[in-house]
Amino acid sequence: MAHHIRISGTDLHFACEHGENILDAALKAGIEMPYSCRKGVCGNCAGGVVAGEVLSPPSEAKPAGKHLYCQCQPLSDVELAPTAWHRIDPSARKTFTVKVFRNALASEDVSVLQLRLPAGQRARFKAGQYLQVTLPDGSRRSYSMANPPHESDALQLHIRHVPGGQFTQIVPNLKVGDTLQVELPFGNFELREDSTAPMLCVVGGTGFAPVKSLLDDIVKKRVQRPVMLLWGGRNRRGLYLLPAVERWRKLLPGFTFLPVIEEGLDAEALGAFHGRVDDAVRAQCPDLTAYEVYCCGAPPMVSAVRKAAEERGLDSQHFFSDVFVPGPAAEL
Repeated sequence: MAHHIRISGTDLHFACEHGENILDAALKAGIEMPYSCRKGVCGNCAGGVVAGEVLSPPSEAKPAGKHLYCQCQPLSDVELAPTAWHRIDPSARKTFTVKVFRNALASEDVSVLQLRLPAGQRARFKAGQYLQVTLPDGSRRSYSMANPPHESDALQLHIRHVPGGQFTQIVPNLKVGDTLQVELPFGNFELREDSTAPMLCVVGGTGFAPVKSLLDDIVKKRVQRPVMLLWGGRNRRGLYLLPAVERWRKLLPGFTFLPVIEEGLDAEALGAFHGRVDDAVRAQCPDLTAYEVYCCGAPPMVSAVRKAAEERGLDSQHFFSDVFVPGPAAEL
C-alpha cells in the first residue's frame, strides 16, 4: 500500500510504496532533497515531519526533532518540511559501458582512473556529483567525478586503496581497454551558482576529487568568488595532486591554499598547518558568518569540520558536504 507524501507549503506530492524510504520515493518522482551517502551516516538528508507517522531508525547523524529521509518509511500519509528541494529529470541518469584509457598511481595508495565514454556519447552531470560502478557480483561502489562537466566524454576517478576493498583490489589490475559499467549522476553536492559568498573548501584525502571538479568548473565559467582550500592528510603523500592546486593559484583570482598535515616533519617541510583540518578551520577562519563551506571526506572528519565552522559563525544552511562511506552503495 502506497502512502502520499506532501511537501509542506506546496501542492507537491508523491507516492511512497510500502517498504520504500522517503528519499528514494522522492528521487523516483523527480524531486530532489539534500542527500549524500543514503546510508544514514552523513545526516545531509535530515528534515522535518510536520504531520503523519514515520518509522525512523535511531542514528547518531539524526539531529534532534529531525528525521533522515534516506532511512525513514511512512506509516501513514505524511507532510514533510525538508531544508530544500527542487525538481529533477529522473531520465537524466544514464548507464554507460566505459573503457579505461589511463590508470596511474598518484601516490602509493591512490589511483587516478581515467575512463572514456563510447564514441558520440556524453555524460550529463554537475560538478561535485558522483557515479556508481557496478561490480561483477552486481554490487556497487560510489566515486565522485574529479573532472568538470565540460569534459563530458570522459570520467576521472580518484580511488584510495582500501585493504580488503572489493573494487580497490580490482583497480591496480585494470588495463587500457578494460571496460566497466557506471551509472550517473547521483548526489547534490554542487556549487550554489546564485551565490557570491566566499567559499571555504575543506577536504581530506580523496575528498579532494569532487572539489577538484567544482574548482575546475569555476575556472571554466570564470566565476569570481574568493576561494580558500584546506586539504588534509596524515602525511605529504595524502596531498597526491598538487599540480591541480598550482593551476588554480594561477587561474583563480582570490584563491588561497593551506595544506594540513598531521605528521610534524612533513607539515614543516611543506609549510603546512600541523594538525587536523577542523583545528585548521578554527585557527585560520575566525569569522565564517558570510561564507559557504564545501566539505568532503570521512564521516568523523566532516562532522568535526561542521562543528568547527558553526563555532566560527557559519549558518548551518551554508554547510554543504559529500561524505565518503566505504562499502556497497545504496541503490534506488
